[in-house]
Amino acid sequence: MKNLKEKVINTIKQYNLLEKGDKVVLGVSGGPDSMCMLDILMKLKNQYINNNIEKNCQRNPEPVANCQSNPEPVANFEIIVAHVNHMIREEASEDETYVRNYCEKNNIEFYSKSIDVEKIANNNKIGTEEAGRLVRYEFFNEILNKTNSNKIAIAHNKNDKIETIIMNLLRGSGTRGLIGIEAKRESYIRPLINCERDEIEKYCKSNNLNPRIDKTNFENIYTRNKIRNVVIPYIKDEFNPNILNTLNRLSELITEEEEYINTQVMKAYKLMVIDERNINNKENNNNCSVILDLKIFNKQDKVIKSKILLYAITKVLGSSVGIEKIHIEDIIKLCENNIGNKYLTPNKNIKVLVKNHKIYFLKQL
Repeated sequence: MKNLKEKVINTIKQYNLLEKGDKVVLGVSGGPDSMCMLDILMKLKNQYINNNIEKNCQRNPEPVANCQSNPEPVANFEIIVAHVNHMIREEASEDETYVRNYCEKNNIEFYSKSIDVEKIANNNKIGTEEAGRLVRYEFFNEILNKTNSNKIAIAHNKNDKIETIIMNLLRGSGTRGLIGIEAKRESYIRPLINCERDEIEKYCKSNNLNPRIDKTNFENIYTRNKIRNVVIPYIKDEFNPNILNTLNRLSELITEEEEYINTQVMKAYKLMVIDERNINNKENNNNCSVILDLKIFNKQDKVIKSKILLYAITKVLGSSVGIEKIHIEDIIKLCENNIGNKYLTPNKNIKVLVKNHKIYFLKQL
């Protein structure tokens, strides 16, 4: 069995998470997952990680083993730590001090921010978990821009990924929800995504990290905690002790299928797109729009149509959050009926209009 550091290196190689010259903001709470990620990346940042080592060695007349064991040491990437104090738990300030001390000891740039998450949750009428996630990611992106970094590392592990898949399944999500948490998405990377929580805790113990423990993780108040502490242990005991790997394989299969479908979607989209206005113009994005050829759109299979609609809406709004299956089906019917000057507003921010044999996706002010 490979040790955890090797697993992380293999994950970095598999998904090309890190490259020479990267500047990475690490989201570190002080818990086992984030401290494990910080400790491993701190040790790896001056180590040569080359995705092409094996290929280079195969062309080299020297034995592969020698080629692999003597890589030239290169400063691969820089790391910066960002910590958010949610101001919920009494010991939260101690978590911040713990992370700060680790960074000072290892000469790592450190940023922190205290945010009243419960107040934000109440003001915005959202759950505390959701509010916490929003403020964390907002702060991580703030530090990304402030330090001219190009990636953000989050310490999600395999258990988190499977918990997310089960949560999405219970909510009736589409196939994309069964992918769970991806190793790499836009500027976010997750080096621990193939590591199980038990392995991470053992790593912390063997390396004397003494991470902070959030006791609320053991309280079955939130849905995720119930899945973590009740549902998954029950499935392991009663049905499948290897449920983590089973659902992880399902995720990998769906990822492959989604990648293929998305390739076909992009081919179809390029054929039918007539115009994109102010899509990448940050200074004037209030007049964003996408115009598609109605005739070409109507020739597509329903799966492709649905994906194209979501893609066009995301182009205009930056997200398809709140756009549900019923909205997509209504837009498809509108396009099939091909009655001019008819429109739908799946939400207050966008209008989908059929006119002059075209489909207009118009951002609403």
